Amino acid sequence: MVKLYATVAAAVVALGLIATGAYIVGKSSLQPADPFAQCRQGQTGGADIGGPFTLVDKDGKTVTDAEVMTKPTLVYFGYTFCPDVCPMDMSRNAEAADILEEQGQDINLVFITIDPARDTAQAVGDFAANIHPRAIGLTGSDAQIAAAAKAYRVYFKKQEDGDPNYYLMDHSAFSYLMLPGSGFADFYKHGASAEEVAQGVGCFLDAAPRGN
Repeated sequence: MVKLYATVAAAVVALGLIATGAYIVGKSSLQPADPFAQCRQGQTGGADIGGPFTLVDKDGKTVTDAEVMTKPTLVYFGYTFCPDVCPMDMSRNAEAADILEEQGQDINLVFITIDPARDTAQAVGDFAANIHPRAIGLTGSDAQIAAAAKAYRVYFKKQEDGDPNYYLMDHSAFSYLMLPGSGFADFYKHGASAEEVAQGVGCFLDAAPRGN
């Protein structure tokens, strides 16, 4: 009798597992497929990163994100007085853009300052132009920069020690891939090579639904 109860109990558990599995599979089948799943380097799909912003370009003209990100775009937050990380990352992104161009793929590069007190429209414009002919430099008011940084979850803080005119800025160092129509796709860390960035971005461009 004990053996019979054990057998019945096992059967009930098995049926329960089958039903649960069927429910999960059925529920998953209702979720839209991610066309970029094979491209993502981390668990970033659907992350709440990026959003509308209003900033100022090299000519002092107020522009929106939609106006500057008309094609797949690598967005980077930094500052022109940055001694090493910012120019290295932007130059890496520029090299990645050139690699992609050789493969017939086209992207934009956007540099957004986190130091609007010193980075005038001309300063960010010159910095971007020296990096790549298609790079776009953006600045703005303190409030505009803070809003853009918050949307992209960018950390930055002014170092208060030292000369007040030659201070450094602490900041995160990620390059964000934004796709028109679908928004944030992935990010690339400071240590990634140009080849790695180009490969990652190229995967998204190849997988993007027509029209993105």
